[in-house]
Amino acid sequence: MSRVHILHTNDLHSHFESMPSIHTLLHRLSEQLEGEGEKVFRVDLGDHMDRFSLETEGTLGRANRAVMDFTGYELVTLGNNELLTFSKKELHDLYEKAPFDVLALNVEEEDGQRPPWIKPWEIRDVDGFRIGFLGVTIPFPQFYELLGWQVSDPFEVLPRAVSHLRKEVHAVVILSHLGLGNDRRLAEVVPGIDVILGSHTHHLLEVPERVGNTLITGAGKFGGHVGHVMLDFDPVQHRVTAREARCLPVADVDPDPRLKARISLFRREAEEYLSEAIRELNHPLPVDWYAESPLGNFLADGLLQWVPDSDCALVNAGQLLGGLQAGPVTREHLHRICPHPINPVQLVLTGRQIRGILEDSLIRDRQEREIRGFGFRGKKLGMMNLAGMEAEVNPLKPPGQRLGRVQINGALLEKDRDYRVATIDMFTFGAGYGEFKKGREKKYFLPEFLRDVLAHHLRQSGAPERSFRPRWRDPG
Repeated sequence: MSRVHILHTNDLHSHFESMPSIHTLLHRLSEQLEGEGEKVFRVDLGDHMDRFSLETEGTLGRANRAVMDFTGYELVTLGNNELLTFSKKELHDLYEKAPFDVLALNVEEEDGQRPPWIKPWEIRDVDGFRIGFLGVTIPFPQFYELLGWQVSDPFEVLPRAVSHLRKEVHAVVILSHLGLGNDRRLAEVVPGIDVILGSHTHHLLEVPERVGNTLITGAGKFGGHVGHVMLDFDPVQHRVTAREARCLPVADVDPDPRLKARISLFRREAEEYLSEAIRELNHPLPVDWYAESPLGNFLADGLLQWVPDSDCALVNAGQLLGGLQAGPVTREHLHRICPHPINPVQLVLTGRQIRGILEDSLIRDRQEREIRGFGFRGKKLGMMNLAGMEAEVNPLKPPGQRLGRVQINGALLEKDRDYRVATIDMFTFGAGYGEFKKGREKKYFLPEFLRDVLAHHLRQSGAPERSFRPRWRDPG
């Protein structure tokens, strides 16, 4: 019998502190196994990049690409963090001349063609034993279309692709950025898959799952583990005889000093790039998660200006992780206080829905709520900041009864009237306030993030001064 090894990482999300130790572990294992005459493939399953990281933001992903090159990845697929937070041109510049293969069966451009740097699959030969590696990523069609991508349903394209590939190979391995639930379903409904290397839902399967003849793996998140799949095959009959997998912890592995030094250089480059001053502030713009604040109002004002034809804007104070001091404001400052990959959106809400959101946002337990996922990189939800509207609030009344009169553009809020509201995409996914998810006629604005909205608004004359005008009022 002969053996093939697949070492895989996933969902690193630009945790550069883990990458030098991952490099050490991958190369130590590779040298040992290849020294024993066995073939090793190094694979990444997407979301290697995350623009919350200074190194990624300030180099537009070049720091990640350099790490991947140095680590010696051979096959990768794309995660939603790559596809949703970088433009097509930025991805083209990153991957066009990559020394590894980018596999994404269900990713095409608007015209139905793949860019030259994306392949649907790749076939590798190991002593006559042929393995087909095939990549798929999670579809978010309403977002991807705005960025010029067509990302099809993997359950529509995979059965035919796997069936076709099986005629040419002896084993099929899926690089999946679909999440564990979808991986389980794939194993059930698509015959002919030997291994699904999983990601997206950050699942750590220290013991792999088995569905029929398919092995399902997952190595967690943020570089805490490296996955290791072992495929035994009969070199005469060219068939898989055994499939095993494990996860190896990274925490106690010595970091590679050369990669640490390279990452430090990219951090300095990023800091220099992001040091560009956007505006000089004459006065600080503080933020408060639990009370109205100038910077919270400033962000709401910026959203109202950014999203055309909106009646008002609503955004939670927890999007802002700190205030801005008087003096020059740089892109690094904005990235530090607003690192989330969160985009503006416009939707239609009734006056009754708006009133419910405002009343709910005054409840302390709601403000204290911790949000995980949905692009949010903050801590607490915080109170609601307003633009284009004013609301009366009586803090002495019991929760749920504190909201008084609400005005939008000087007119009393009408419960049965429709209003176009500028807000943020994470609310439309159900995070924070359920009424936003019920909103109609959603229009997403990509690829810019909230920090881009802040930067744009900082350049507007008089904008900082206007943020000190109160929107929440105690009728006294």
